[in-house]
Amino acid sequence: MIPIVTLIVGLVGGFFIGVYYLRRQLTNMQNDPQMLQKMAKQMGYNMSGKQMQQAQQMMKKNGGAMPGGMPGGKAPKGNAFPPSNKRRK
Repeated sequence: MIPIVTLIVGLVGGFFIGVYYLRRQLTNMQNDPQMLQKMAKQMGYNMSGKQMQQAQQMMKKNGGAMPGGMPGGKAPKGNAFPPSNKRRK
């Protein structure tokens, strides 16, 4: 019983620590264009200066979230949500 409770508490605590760390990194990225450039290169994007400014403005506007991916990037191939063969009632 105690190991199960400990596991659940650890998973929940780890999740919230991870969210806090990720949000802190995103806010740091807004202020540091070199860090944003490094992240873009890791994701396979090569951004120009104009695209960097657009990304920083978008992150500041959306509170760190970047909907639709990086500016100037290509959309992923394929359908992320393929249609279901099941009939809807």
